[in-house]
Amino acid sequence: MTPLLPTMRIFHFRSWAAAGVSAAMVLCTAGLTSAAEDNVTRSHGYSYFGNLDYPPDYPHLNYVNPEAPKGGELSLAGSGTFDSLNPYSRKGRAGALTTIQYDSLIDSASDSVGQYYGVLAESMEYDEGRNYVIFHLRPEATFWDGTPVTAEDVIYSHRLFIEQGLPSYAQAVGRMVTRADALDDHTVKFTFSPEVTRRGLIETVGSTPVFSKVWFEADDSRRLDEPRLEVAVGSGPYKLDSYDINRRIVYKRRDDYWGKDLPINRGRHNYDTIRVEYFADQTAAFEGFKAGEYTMRIESDPKLWASSYDFPKLSEGSVVQDEIADGSPPTPSGFVFNLGKPQFADKNVRKALALAFNFEWANESLMFGLNSPRSSFVQGTHLEAKGVPEGAELAFLKTLGDLVPADVLNEPVLVTHESKSERLNDRRNLRTASKLLDQAGWQVGHGNIRRNEQGQTLKVNIPYASSIPTSTATMIETYVQNLQSIGVDASAEKVDPSQFTLRRRERDYDMVHSNRYGSFLSTGGGLSQMYGSKEAAFSLFNPAGLASPLVDAVIEASFDTTDQAEQDAALMALDRVLRYEFFVIPDGYVADYWTAYYDMYEYPENLPPFTLGYLDLWWVNPDKEAGLKAKGALR
Repeated sequence: MTPLLPTMRIFHFRSWAAAGVSAAMVLCTAGLTSAAEDNVTRSHGYSYFGNLDYPPDYPHLNYVNPEAPKGGELSLAGSGTFDSLNPYSRKGRAGALTTIQYDSLIDSASDSVGQYYGVLAESMEYDEGRNYVIFHLRPEATFWDGTPVTAEDVIYSHRLFIEQGLPSYAQAVGRMVTRADALDDHTVKFTFSPEVTRRGLIETVGSTPVFSKVWFEADDSRRLDEPRLEVAVGSGPYKLDSYDINRRIVYKRRDDYWGKDLPINRGRHNYDTIRVEYFADQTAAFEGFKAGEYTMRIESDPKLWASSYDFPKLSEGSVVQDEIADGSPPTPSGFVFNLGKPQFADKNVRKALALAFNFEWANESLMFGLNSPRSSFVQGTHLEAKGVPEGAELAFLKTLGDLVPADVLNEPVLVTHESKSERLNDRRNLRTASKLLDQAGWQVGHGNIRRNEQGQTLKVNIPYASSIPTSTATMIETYVQNLQSIGVDASAEKVDPSQFTLRRRERDYDMVHSNRYGSFLSTGGGLSQMYGSKEAAFSLFNPAGLASPLVDAVIEASFDTTDQAEQDAALMALDRVLRYEFFVIPDGYVADYWTAYYDMYEYPENLPPFTLGYLDLWWVNPDKEAGLKAKGALR
């Protein structure tokens, strides 16, 4: 599982992809050599179970068009504002796509589970116990200022994230790594703590972005944890070309990019420029798309998708509306309880409040019936828990002893309640919710507001950013109406994107509609960052602040699985216990990518199932682009 470093959002960009998502792949032993005398594996890539689909001499990834033309521009819409070009700062609001300027030692393949191949590193070696990993850097790798990427740069970048990175990431990696040494100019060794799981170690240190040490040390004010408009020198395929605060950011592909001919990069990074145009809200952004101010849109608003794609450029063929299959499990989005709030300590209170959310009404009235209900954290995959546990999953849960409640072992897995779609307030569910709240000690009193014995109201404040889709905002507002109807002191608060970012970071909310949690098809340290207790008090990737000994035990035990079948059983159990803890009210999901773009973009026939890849796998057809410009469809 890759480390959960922050990623920048694009307007209507589907939330970050599932960690380690893929189907099981055929074992390929080519290129994996092990020296019997020292049990050291030397390879061009890494997978925990040793399966690599691509041999050392692979020409390119299977899902790219290796002959894709270079040129043209991809232009997207950004939401809200930005005041920084540093994506790793703890403060401020970073501009979109700033991370595309940085390479890492290894990168994951989008058609596999947990398989990584060299970028800055041409090879690696590690012992059988994964007590260390040694990366051998490519001597030809250079930063965009022409200086070589060295082992010292790798070590320096690693230490930056430990000393100045997001606390949840810094603490997790700090526990993993006991030493980081530059053995020579192009050889790096990471030594791992014997006290931590062997899962997620190599891919975590290997996936860390690499910066120029010289650039940072040239000015003492340059820090990883501070917002700035000065861009750290990187070695990636794109470089910042220009920016206009809160209006646009432009990145330009590097003609001198050192890694453009690597097998992992062939057929990728095809645009000359990538431009992000910023808009205050969804309405302005959609109008901008129709006017040609930007050229590709990943739609997330069902109302717009169903009712607003009828403008002239679409009917005349200048714009294409395309639905592309998404094979990854949906993001576990929904209404997240802040478990640090005392009013949510009782799970029955959380279940009662959940009954006030009418997904079926919201789907029919706001989403045009295009969303599907979700219960699982890995919905629709082979890991989704169903019914009562049995077989390998039951055997796994029993290994955890008395920590597993009898309800988990003997009762069917928790599924999302159903509501009637004809009206917003499903009276049956609201009556059940009221009874649960009465039993929990929240009685209706003065002003028809529920209070506890201390006279405190059952407060639920839900802030949301002004830039979110109208249908999502309406869903939040109508949920609040239902909460108010059963005596909850509920409110929805529309705030500007910068303020929302700050409140989310400081966990200044009772409940928040969020997509910060990730689904999973493999195990690793990222699970602990999202669902574990150690960083629960401050992790940006755990907005509920979930701290469950049961969840911790399942995650820890998943690290010790020795084959795919054992791992799958552990992750099915994880889905079950996460649902048992009940810290998210699930909303719906869309099974396809909804894309709209000016008819000059093309993509490979064999797109991988777990990524849309529009940033790096698609390309511009120059003849189509010229045709659009000739008839005035493009500005």
